[in-house]
Amino acid sequence: MTAAASEHPELHARIEASFVRQGMMQHLGARIVSVAPGEVEIALPYSERVTQQQGGYHGGAMGALADIAAGYAGLTCAAEGQEVTTVEYKINFLAAFSGGELRARGHVVRAGKRLIITTAEVVHLDDNGGESPCALMQQTLATVNKTY
Repeated sequence: MTAAASEHPELHARIEASFVRQGMMQHLGARIVSVAPGEVEIALPYSERVTQQQGGYHGGAMGALADIAAGYAGLTCAAEGQEVTTVEYKINFLAAFSGGELRARGHVVRAGKRLIITTAEVVHLDDNGGESPCALMQQTLATVNKTY
């Protein structure tokens, strides 16, 4: 069991079961870093799968990473038998990076029965362990019945 799963094993298992079904995240090489009530961190390593034409991380990859991290943070607060779906999000890109990896840290702001409001910060980790802000996102999720 990973450190991410050791503190909240049932919650981590719930998020992992959904995450492995995400074809795009698997294709991009993303992985779960940590899961806690109302918080999920996802990592995305640098590769040719996530770049734009100038070699930096693509904004679409950053947006997807933020959407997934905040969405799973929201799922940690949803009732058993429920999933979440994004209603909307707004993202601000702060800086462009290449190399290293991105980390998206999703946080629940308010969890209702039907709507969950979340945020995510995306940071870049360089090869020396330095961390720099990359993007900020705010999101609205809706709870839906789990169908799998």
